[in-house]
Amino acid sequence: MEENFIKIHHWLYPLSWLYGIGVRLRNKLFDWGWLRSKSFDVPIICVGNLAVGGTGKTPHTEYLIKILQNAGMNVATLSRGYKRNSKGYILADNQSNAILIGDEPYQIKSKFPNIQVAVDEDRCHGIEQLLKLEKPVVDVILLDDAFQHRYVKPGMSILLTDFHRLLCDDSLLPAGRLREPASGKIRAQIVIVTKCPDDIKPIDFNIIAKRLHLYPYQQLYFSRFRYGTLRPLFSEKADSRKTLSSLRENEQVLLVTGIASPTSLVKEMESYTTHVKLLAFDDHHDFSHKDLQQIKGQFMQMKEGARLIITTEKDAARLKFHPALDEILKPYIYVLPIEIEFLQNQQHIFNQNITGYVRTNSRNRIFPERKDAHTS
Repeated sequence: MEENFIKIHHWLYPLSWLYGIGVRLRNKLFDWGWLRSKSFDVPIICVGNLAVGGTGKTPHTEYLIKILQNAGMNVATLSRGYKRNSKGYILADNQSNAILIGDEPYQIKSKFPNIQVAVDEDRCHGIEQLLKLEKPVVDVILLDDAFQHRYVKPGMSILLTDFHRLLCDDSLLPAGRLREPASGKIRAQIVIVTKCPDDIKPIDFNIIAKRLHLYPYQQLYFSRFRYGTLRPLFSEKADSRKTLSSLRENEQVLLVTGIASPTSLVKEMESYTTHVKLLAFDDHHDFSHKDLQQIKGQFMQMKEGARLIITTEKDAARLKFHPALDEILKPYIYVLPIEIEFLQNQQHIFNQNITGYVRTNSRNRIFPERKDAHTS
C-alpha cells in the first residue's frame, strides 16, 4: 500500500493540544453522565466522521435510504442544514430549496421525494418532531453528520474515513483535520474506508485494517465512488443526458465544485478528456454574483461547440435557483451524480446488518420487503 501524503501543520500542534483538551473534556462529561445523551424509541442511524468534510457522507446516506426503502421502511433524514438561511425545525416539502434547508438536504429530497427530510440545529428536538408524524409513521431516522452531536444516542453509528486521509494518520484541528481524537472511533459500530481507488490491492485491505486498530465489536467495510450519467441541470428530458464515455477527447470541461476534496473528481474527468479546467470553491460554497461572473468568464474562453460545465449534485442545488445565473450558461450545465459501491463483495452483508438492526429495533411494525428490492 502506498503511503498517502497528508499535510500536517506541525507548528500548530500547541493549538491542537489546547483544542484536544476541550474536546476530550466534553466527551468525558458525556461518558460520565454529567452531560446527558438522549435515547429514542425508534431506530436511529448516525452517519458521520472524525474529520472535517470530504469523506462522502451524502452518497453513503443515499445508499442507506435506498436499501431501507427497498426493505419497505419509511425513512426520515435529519441534519442541521449547514449554511441554510433559516433557523429551527423545518420539514422539507416540494417547495423547499437549498437556501431554506441547505444544499445536501435539498439534494436528498429531490432524489427521494417520498421520504421525510428535516433540518434542525437541535437534533433532539428534530427527532421529537419527526416522531409526531402520522402519515407516514417514521420507521428509521438517519442522522447526517452527527457523530459529534452526543446529545442524541443513536442505536447505530457509522464512521467514515477517507482512504487518502485515514483517521489514524491525521491530527486534531488546526494542525490536521480531525474534529476529535482518533480514539473517538470507539463509539462506532461500523467503520467504512471511503474513496478507495479502483486499483486497490488485496493486501491493502489487511494493512488498513491493522492500522485502524478497530475493536472486536466493530465491522470494517471498504467503498469507492461510482460516477453516474450526466444530466442537464435545467432539462428533464431523458434524451438530453450523456455518459462520461460519450465525452469527446477535444471536449472542454469547466469543472465547478464547492466540495472539500475535488481531487478524485478531477482525475475521473481527465480519464475522458484532457481539457479539464477546475474552478474550485470552498465546501458548501454560497455562490456570489462575482463567482458566477467568474464562471461565465472562464466558460466563454472555451471553444464553442465543444464545451460544457460539469458540477456536483450539491453545488447544483445552489446554482439551480440562483437569480444571478446567466441564461447563456444554463443549457451547458450538467450535473454528475455520485454513488457508492462496496468492495470485497461486502454489499450483501452490509445491507443485512442495516436492515436487521432496523427490524430488530422497530416500533412493532412488519416490513414487507419489495419484490424489486435492490441497490444500484
